[in-house]
Amino acid sequence: MNFRFIPSRPRARTSIKALAGIALACALAACGVGRDANAPTAENLAAPLDDYLAQRGDLCLAMFDWPIDLTEAEAGSGARHAIQFPVMEQLGLVHSTIVAASKSSENPDGAVKRFELTEAGRKFYKPRPSTAQGTAHANDFCVAHLKREKIVDVKVDASDAHHPMAVVSYTYQIDPAPWMQNADAQRVFPMIARIANGAGGKLQLRQGFTLGDKGWVAHAGAV
Repeated sequence: MNFRFIPSRPRARTSIKALAGIALACALAACGVGRDANAPTAENLAAPLDDYLAQRGDLCLAMFDWPIDLTEAEAGSGARHAIQFPVMEQLGLVHSTIVAASKSSENPDGAVKRFELTEAGRKFYKPRPSTAQGTAHANDFCVAHLKREKIVDVKVDASDAHHPMAVVSYTYQIDPAPWMQNADAQRVFPMIARIANGAGGKLQLRQGFTLGDKGWVAHAGAV
């Protein structure tokens, strides 16, 4: 006598659905476990960007070493200090005195105007190691601090397979010095005013990163 096995169709459908569900769960688990933490994604670059901005997110004015002298020639030429310092003095951030100096083409009357930080101004003079024109500086006069709001784009340069680079475009929030609300301050520090007005998604900033042995590392300089 011959027997023929005919499987139950409803059970077959149930088994197929169960196997499909198990396969999907396994695939999702594998994706979670196997995610590359060094992949150049917004998710992976968010923490390095936050770390960088926490340490280097101050907007500073390259006013490294105080007091700063303003020569007669600088005052007459409309140099940036000649424009900015009087406003800073009006805001109570610096005070000036006239001091004697050797007569020269820069100081035909033998005097310079010396600006020093006031107690209010020293609150914005912060430790910020940097090098400008080959000279190392420990501090700078800083007027705002940036924080990441959202990463909107990541562009990758993989020409160096061992150390690829990424450029992150992001929107930001800003914590400016209260006196930057002053119209004259915004006039003499137009770049700071532009960045402040671009917070909250109106403007994007960019930061470059290189993949090192310990993950993504931000680098200084324009990108």
